[in-house]
This record gives sequence, C-alpha cells and structure tokens, in this order.
Amino acid sequence: MLSTLRKAGSLARAASAGQRRFLSIHEHQSMTLLNSYGIPTPKSIAAKSPEEAFEVAKNFGASYLCQERLVIKAQVLAGGRGKGKFDNGFQGGVHMVDSPAQAQEIASKMIGSSLITKQTGAQGRLCNAVMLAERRQPAHEYYVAVLNDRASQGVVLVASAQGGMNIEEVAAKDPDAIITTPIDFANGLSKAEAIGVAQKLGFKDEKTQSDAADIFINLYRIFKEKDATQIEINPMALTTDGEVLCMDAKFGFDDNAEFRQKDIFALRDISQEEPSEVRAQKANLNFIKLDGTVGCLVNGAGLAMATMDVLSLHGGQPANFLDVGGGATPETVKEAFEILLEDPKVKSIFINIFGGIMRCDYIAEGVIKATKELNLKVPLVVRLKGTKEQEAKEMIRESGLKIEAFDSLDEAAERASRLAI
Repeated sequence: MLSTLRKAGSLARAASAGQRRFLSIHEHQSMTLLNSYGIPTPKSIAAKSPEEAFEVAKNFGASYLCQERLVIKAQVLAGGRGKGKFDNGFQGGVHMVDSPAQAQEIASKMIGSSLITKQTGAQGRLCNAVMLAERRQPAHEYYVAVLNDRASQGVVLVASAQGGMNIEEVAAKDPDAIITTPIDFANGLSKAEAIGVAQKLGFKDEKTQSDAADIFINLYRIFKEKDATQIEINPMALTTDGEVLCMDAKFGFDDNAEFRQKDIFALRDISQEEPSEVRAQKANLNFIKLDGTVGCLVNGAGLAMATMDVLSLHGGQPANFLDVGGGATPETVKEAFEILLEDPKVKSIFINIFGGIMRCDYIAEGVIKATKELNLKVPLVVRLKGTKEQEAKEMIRESGLKIEAFDSLDEAAERASRLAI
C-alpha cells in the first residue's frame, strides 16, 4: 500500500517521462470540479487580484465575517503552503481574515510573489491567485483517495479515520488504520459498499453514513469520467453541525487523455511548471530537470536512465533526463541543446545515442549545428553507436570542433563526469 500512496521523486518521474501522467490543477479549480459532481465543500471563491479579494470577502457578507473568519489560501501547486514563506518575506500561504480590507492586504502580499515550501525548492512557485473560503469547524477529519493500485491492477478507494495528516506516515506507523476497497471499474461503488466504508470509518448515524457514501461514489465517477490518475481528499470532515464536506482536494490527470478532456486541460497553469520542461514538451522532447551538473542528451528512456546511473557510478550527477526519441531531427537536437544550456549549473554535456530507429548522422548534424550557432563553451562528450555510426563520426572529425568522441560508455561517462567537476 505504501507504493500506492507514493511520493514520486525526480528519477521516478524521469523513468515514466515517455508517458507523462501528472497534470495537476489548483485547489479552487478542484473545488469547482467537486461541486459539479454534487460533492459538498465549504463555499470558496478565487480572486486574482487584491481588489478582487476585497470584493469576494465583502460579498460573503458582514454577518458571516462577524461570526466566522474567512480562510485565505495562496493558490500554488505545492504542499506545505501553511508553513511556507514568500520570497518577499511574508510568512505563510494560509491565513484567517476577518474583514475585506484584511483580505485585500494579505492578497497583496501573496499575489505576484513566489511561495517557497518544502516541495517547491528554493525558487518557490509563483502565486497568481488566492482562494477565499468559509471556515467550517471539523468534529473529525478523514482521509479519502481514489487511486490506481499496482498490487490489484485496478482502482481502489483508500480511506482512513486519521485524516488531516501525512497519510504515508499513518500507513507506516499503523497499517490497520488504512481501509482499502477495490472498485469495480465498469460499475463503480455500490451504495451498500460505500456505506460499509463509511461505517468502518466510524460514521455513526444513517445520514452521515449516506452523505459520506455519496462522496465516495461520486469521487469514483470523477476518476473514471475525467481520466484522473489520483484524487486525494485530505481532509474530508464531519463538521460540528453534522455535515460531511471535502475540505481540501488534490487531483492528478492522465496527460494521454488530453485529446478528450479539453475542459480539464484548459485549467493547466504553466506558471507552476519548470519553464525548461514546458519548452521541451512543445518540441516533443521528454525532459525532466534535475539538480546535477552533467547535461544529458539520450535517445530512449531506458538508455537515458542507464546513462544517469553510469554517470553516478563515476561520480557525476545528471542535470536532467532528456530523451529525444526516435524521430529527432537536427533542429530538434539544436532545441535540446538550447534547453540544456539554459541551466547555469551544467558544466559538461554528455550525448549518448544508440542508433536503431534514430540515425546517428542526424544527431551529429544537430550537434555540429548547435555547437557552431550557439558558440558552445561547455565541454561536449559524445558516444554514438548504431545506424549511420561511421558517417556520424566522420562528420564530427571533419567539423574541426572540440568534441570528445568515445566508443565505451564507461569511458565517456567518466570523462563527462570529470569535466563537470
């Protein structure tokens, strides 16, 4: 189950880069999607400017603000927002507000600044909007998720009565606290099955059991109908006034379904993504930015992973995963070089090509063109094997450029690693 409740690291993402499956949407967009399927949430409205935040808070009504303060949340695609810090020094991405003026003031410190959390890295992520939501008091918090489960090779509903906390830690410390229910892909959850889960979670009366069950059923409807890869509600709450609400939501969607989920993919916010990855995607390059100093240009995801392993074996650290695929052209290779060189940490570039479908002479032409046009200063190590290998090597020799060519993968990786020191 821990593998199902996964945390994807950089290399795990890289391994699946050929089939990207990680579109995420903002919290306010998730709330709108939940509501469209009849799933109850606290009332919430997004604002994209401090002035708009003022009007949103004002429209909640003075009577509401007198009784309960609103919650204002920075809309960035990262966890740990409440404990985060903005690059302008403002502390925290989640605050309580008790007046429209205060909502405007806090929004002015959030919008246009980058929020740095434990998940964003030092550069943080730009906050383009805030969400104002009514504050609802939970009597108890639960965790609910709909996921693809590798063990059962199907979809499961994962639930726990220990919500509002890191579910991986709960699963590690108390595996029995996790309730896993397989879902029939075609038919979904029956009402009886869903009520059974609600009862196991500790809902006492028929109304709250039925309300929780309806949420479980409709979450799976979203999962199936919208080609989701993950839906995580943490927490789902039973409020002090007896309502069952989804207080926070995290969605992931299958990028391969973009052609039939136009409404979902229209929600994509590229300001939350690594710019080099966005650029690479437009050029049909599978690229994941990492933290090392050796830029990698490889064809094939498997060879790219092996290249990174061999670099690490020789003391090098890959700066990226980059698979140019089997249909790369000289122009594509030049684009790949430009993306690699945008990273100031790159101290050497290692090109490792096995020419099966991909022709080595195309790679060589692109390398020579990029080296000349970009006035390349970074040391370049090349290993070319396979189709049109000899022609490619001859092109490199005749170019007169300072390109170090190797036949051995070990020798090439060792050289690239040393040059990056």
